[in-house]
Amino acid sequence: MEKKFEQLEIRDDFMFSVIMRNPRYCKPFLECILGVKISHIEYPKSQETIDITADAKSVRLDIYVEDSENTVYNAEMQTVENRNIPKRTRYYQGMIDLNILEKGENYKSLKKSFVIFICTFDLFGKGRHIYTFENRCIQDTSLSLGDDTIKIILNTKGTMDDVTPELKSLLDFIDGEEPRDEFTKELEAAVKTVRKNEKWRLDYMTLQMNYQEKYEQGIEQGREQSNRQSALRMIKAGKLSNDEIALYSGLTTEQVEALEEMFQGNGDTF
Repeated sequence: MEKKFEQLEIRDDFMFSVIMRNPRYCKPFLECILGVKISHIEYPKSQETIDITADAKSVRLDIYVEDSENTVYNAEMQTVENRNIPKRTRYYQGMIDLNILEKGENYKSLKKSFVIFICTFDLFGKGRHIYTFENRCIQDTSLSLGDDTIKIILNTKGTMDDVTPELKSLLDFIDGEEPRDEFTKELEAAVKTVRKNEKWRLDYMTLQMNYQEKYEQGIEQGREQSNRQSALRMIKAGKLSNDEIALYSGLTTEQVEALEEMFQGNGDTF
């Protein structure tokens, strides 16, 4: 989120999400990746947010659409290598299924689903542009489990000749190369149009501020936790007064006294 709005590209999450809200781009985007024709797509929500319970980690999806064939498509742009992509695809799949069941559906009505991660790096280091996964029997790989879940991880840095020219052009465009066909030229034009949109600029700036606030809150919480731990070590040592501990730890005397009471109540298990 440190980029200026005018510098956003298709591989940036905000830009990708905005453009893919338009079926004019989202439908051919999915068709290019999957190599199939989709009659039409529907948007249950704009960038669906799935939050099963108050205690659960919510999932905000870049693309979440359905078609007339009872199929759900989720696609995410990933530009950071240090994320646990395989486990993230598993989590997203589980949350999508739970979200369907929360609406009162029987598990037998779970829809066929594609979870697609477009990565600007080669997650597996094999040089492929596309890695497709489904549940199969280890003893007999010709036997599919048939649970209708498919996970696809795309790699814009692929070196193999393993995808169609259209998909190769799309991945190269996402990776920063010039558009080479009609669809990528349309995407480039869409990017330029979004950059001129004042509403999206304002939304992006608001999102930046929200992220910054959360970051600063996290820093403050971490600092306070560190101060509490330092004060607790000094309380355990028993060599300083509460006023001195407050001075050295950055806590108030009242906070130190509360920590001391907790320590005395819990003893060595605190």
